[in-house]
Amino acid sequence: MSWLQLRLDTSPEQVEPLEALMLAAGAVAVTMEDNADQPLLEPGVGETPLWHQTRLTGLFNADTDMDAVLAQFPRELLDTCNQRVEILEDKDWEREWISHYQPMRFGERLWVCPSWLDPPEPGAVNLLLDPGLAFGTGTHPTTALCLTELDGMSLAGCKVVDYGCGSGILAVAALKLGAARALGVDNDPQALAASRDNCARNHLPVSALDIALPGAEAIEPWRKQADLVVANILAGPLMALSGTLLGLLKPGGTLLLSGLLNTQAAELTAHYRDRIELRVVGEREDWVCLRGTLS
Repeated sequence: MSWLQLRLDTSPEQVEPLEALMLAAGAVAVTMEDNADQPLLEPGVGETPLWHQTRLTGLFNADTDMDAVLAQFPRELLDTCNQRVEILEDKDWEREWISHYQPMRFGERLWVCPSWLDPPEPGAVNLLLDPGLAFGTGTHPTTALCLTELDGMSLAGCKVVDYGCGSGILAVAALKLGAARALGVDNDPQALAASRDNCARNHLPVSALDIALPGAEAIEPWRKQADLVVANILAGPLMALSGTLLGLLKPGGTLLLSGLLNTQAAELTAHYRDRIELRVVGEREDWVCLRGTLS
């Protein structure tokens, strides 16, 4: 099946009325994207920032009369937009994604391999992964930074907390690298299910990985017990959760933080400084990873 897409290049103030007109004209979906390579950093609470040059795309059924659709837009509004109608061929997007996801190496020992492919180095530490609907495949720089750090650690017999676990990639990696037990925490039940599935996919015992929502009773036995706490989330939550993350560490334990830009590192290290000294241990594409030891 094919689709028709109407693309309009516009300014942020015109996005809302144009989106409403697209939906009223029969669009089955409307998306917004950057039209000028402008980065948007972490927004404040309640903010929904848009790019200075925004591309609005409405998706319509293939038999839609696009002339009739455009006739529903005020001419003075359309005249301010660069407009075009394109044919979009349908694809099996799951297969499209699978075809581009290949094994990746992190550090000296660790490979993250799609579960449907054979590991390129059978003798290495191979983590078989199917992220499902959860975040975390190793392709994002912040996840790669954490995996590289984990590969360089001595984790034998350790207890590890992965806070904001997503697909469970960091918790499962720690277990594959020798950790005795891990706890995965996430506010998305689908992430917890994906973490459990990926643990089983790697032939790890069910008892090796605990999973919990934030604030759940299952977290209580872990307080001040973890040898390593890793959190790959955004800078804002890393600051808000500082007490929670440090409360899970035992004295001498390691805190590993990522999900923040290099421009955010100084503020975050200052926020934690009274209780733990953090330093930048890795950087990729403007993203950084911080590490410190709890005294």
